[in-house]
Amino acid sequence: MADDQTAPETAQLYLISPPEFELSQFPDQLARVLDGEAISCVRLAMASHDEDRISRAADALRDVCQSRDVAIVIDRHIQLVERLGLDGVHLLDGARTVRHARKELGADAIIGAFCGASNHDGMAAAENGADYVAFGPVGMTPLGDGTRAELDLFQWWSEMIEVPMVAEGALSLENIELLAPMVDFFGIGTEIWSKDDPLETLRAMILKIKG
Repeated sequence: MADDQTAPETAQLYLISPPEFELSQFPDQLARVLDGEAISCVRLAMASHDEDRISRAADALRDVCQSRDVAIVIDRHIQLVERLGLDGVHLLDGARTVRHARKELGADAIIGAFCGASNHDGMAAAENGADYVAFGPVGMTPLGDGTRAELDLFQWWSEMIEVPMVAEGALSLENIELLAPMVDFFGIGTEIWSKDDPLETLRAMILKIKG
């Protein structure tokens, strides 16, 4: 996953799966969104640690994504990327396992690193070979310790660092509008999947991204 340097400098869309979903329903939901708007990447981000359940979900979402030429990565599970035919991994521990993941998966795999609100971790991840760095949450959320990635972090990164950046976590129309000039990707998950019509909710966000 990388910036398309030939395209206008508009933040791109990176979809994150719900932590739990029904295999009988969610792949069709995802397909509708992918058919409706241009999506750069999809991340399988299941809360479950059951390998069989994750593998069945990955098989279903991989088919939806790859038939539409959309990259798909998985949270955490470096060892499942090649086995399941995925495009890469999204690491949740900052820079700590980026080098290991690159060694295991090779130069062509997508490797992303979630770095919370730490530009130090982000820089280390970038130096260690991450293709992108994700910061968040952007808004208030009951999850985590209450730390947020503030506007000045995204502003600094956009001015100083070339490695693409993802803003994710508790996104709203208001903070999307503020961040749109700075970020490369918006990581959008429960913000749309919890709604009756995910595609229409996403389109309202896109209007804010495009200004």
